[in-house]
Amino acid sequence: MSIVMSILDILGTVAFSLSGAIEAMKKRMDMLGVLVLGLITAVGGGIIRDIIIGRFPPTVFRSPNNALIAIITALTAFLVAAIFNKKSIWKAGVLNWILYISDAIGLGAFTVHGIRFVEHNTGYTSFALLLFVGVITGVGGGILRDIFAGNMPFIFRKHVYATASIAGALCYLLLSKIAGTEISTVVSVLLVVVIRILATKYEWNLPRVNLEDNKDNQEVI
Repeated sequence: MSIVMSILDILGTVAFSLSGAIEAMKKRMDMLGVLVLGLITAVGGGIIRDIIIGRFPPTVFRSPNNALIAIITALTAFLVAAIFNKKSIWKAGVLNWILYISDAIGLGAFTVHGIRFVEHNTGYTSFALLLFVGVITGVGGGILRDIFAGNMPFIFRKHVYATASIAGALCYLLLSKIAGTEISTVVSVLLVVVIRILATKYEWNLPRVNLEDNKDNQEVI
């Protein structure tokens, strides 16, 4: 595994574990809940990716380094939050921004890492497959985090979440043919992070339809 791949792997693991731990603490989970949510957010996307490409057992069970990093990150976040529990830095707005930024970094890192992992370990070159596994690696952990926390997943409602991952995956797949893998990796990760942060700041969302629940006009089916 190249140095860039290792950096992406660690960066995504730490960022997603932190986002999972913060979400758990916002839901008033105990220490075990914080560790579990941090862990599942960090490794969930990779497990789904490995199942899709038929890699058994999934990588996290072959080499538990990422799981250990995720647990240490979540535990550190829990201890820091406990120590500074009464401080003003833990206001909801600050916590939300830490969550959004760490989630954006994890999304970008794992989107590109998912593609490069499949390229390196399987030799698959299908554009559609690489695009899909990149996106599912990026969003998978966040989906599991939101489900475990009792939230509707960000991917279905918040600030072009999956769209940012798709943009990053497309950027990498197209740019790598011109500029090489390393430059494409950096540019694509930054693209995802920038899109997510801007979407959060300016509340960009995809179009939606709001159907009002009119009890007087309900039909019994």
